[in-house]
Amino acid sequence: MGESAHRRAVESVRDGVRALPDGRIRLAKPTSNLFRTRADTGAGLDVSGLVDVIAVDARAGTADVQGMCTYETLVAATLPHGLMPLVVPQLKTITLGGAVTGLGIESSSLFNGLPHESVLELDVLTGDGEVLTVSPTENAELFRAFPNSYGSLGYALRLRIALQRTAPYVSLRHVRFDELDTLSSAIESIADKREWDGEAVDFVDGVVFAPGESYLTLATWADGGEPSNYTGQQIYYRSIRERGRDCLTVSDYLWRWDTDWFWCSGAFGAQNPLVRRLWPRRWRRSDVYHRLVGLDTRFDIVGRLDRRRHLPARERVVQDVEVPLERTADFLRWFDREVGMTPVWLCPLRAQQDWPLYPLEPGRTYVNVGFWGTVPIADGAGDGDVNRRIEAEVAALGGHKSLYSDAYYDRDTFDALYGGTAYAQAKHRYDPHGRLPGMYEKVVARR
Repeated sequence: MGESAHRRAVESVRDGVRALPDGRIRLAKPTSNLFRTRADTGAGLDVSGLVDVIAVDARAGTADVQGMCTYETLVAATLPHGLMPLVVPQLKTITLGGAVTGLGIESSSLFNGLPHESVLELDVLTGDGEVLTVSPTENAELFRAFPNSYGSLGYALRLRIALQRTAPYVSLRHVRFDELDTLSSAIESIADKREWDGEAVDFVDGVVFAPGESYLTLATWADGGEPSNYTGQQIYYRSIRERGRDCLTVSDYLWRWDTDWFWCSGAFGAQNPLVRRLWPRRWRRSDVYHRLVGLDTRFDIVGRLDRRRHLPARERVVQDVEVPLERTADFLRWFDREVGMTPVWLCPLRAQQDWPLYPLEPGRTYVNVGFWGTVPIADGAGDGDVNRRIEAEVAALGGHKSLYSDAYYDRDTFDALYGGTAYAQAKHRYDPHGRLPGMYEKVVARR
């Protein structure tokens, strides 16, 4: 796609804003990586013309990308140039605009921060239907408030991002730890020295299978190797326990978690060897599993079966939280004791600067802890009680929770945790007529 085609797409969107019957702006998107229950809000704004890469400048190491472009499309456009985004979230259908207005993370986040920190400038559709160019020096208040605003301050139509050079392969080491405190100490050392046991480290993530069995996957660029393939019968997360070392092509490394939606494909039988052979490869991907979850949510399939078998109702616990590194072991022990869900994903990160709506301390090491599943609702308890306890524990440990899933904060707590004052100022300036839903109303109060 060229600049002229992009300009036509932007004009089409602006025409669509003017044609919205109730004056409220919302998007019509074919896919979503949110896990929030949303009411049917009717027809949305057609953004189907904003799903591509405008241009890749290999010499400058940048790309101009439309806001609804998925990382799958973006990576396919940059890798032939030997380039990739500084951070590529794990799932193929996450969009660049979504990762910036929400939060994305991956194994390069310890050294490269979060996806919005590689944005050089962006064009934002505001609540009044205007398109503003936003950068550290132009509309700077919106630039800083945009990350973690979840479309409540506007939508990204174009983003210019920095890219990094790649090698052909990624070499992996799966290092086991029997103690969570030792694992935390290892992350601290790697964050400071960018090496482990004398070998360079470019990417870090990990998995906790049990408090006494956790792994860090330490990866680095490589010019050669014999790559494994986890898009067929082999399953990536199982290999972490089975292999000390591994090698993947860059593309397969970036999408290693997508094929089985981390480990969640097992809920659909996709890890059964017979089912896996019959399940087409093109359907072994996160967006397919997400649609299946959506069908279950819509028709309450699992709930009906559980009631027939006289099993307790279950609470969805699908969350990613950021906990300061020095409290991560404490949180993991609490989580194992109080929730008991395994495996759990770990992804260390360091924010490069302060962002008011998700105020992580710049340069401080946090660990993203990701857990996705359901737990039985105990007698006398209610749906949401476990999630509320997690929110309270994370806050007590000085952490934060991503807002792509269920949230239960009261308004005052939410404003205190997510930059309420800075948000209110940006909202008043860039959406004075309230044509976009408020952030709290969108992520919490829509119940």
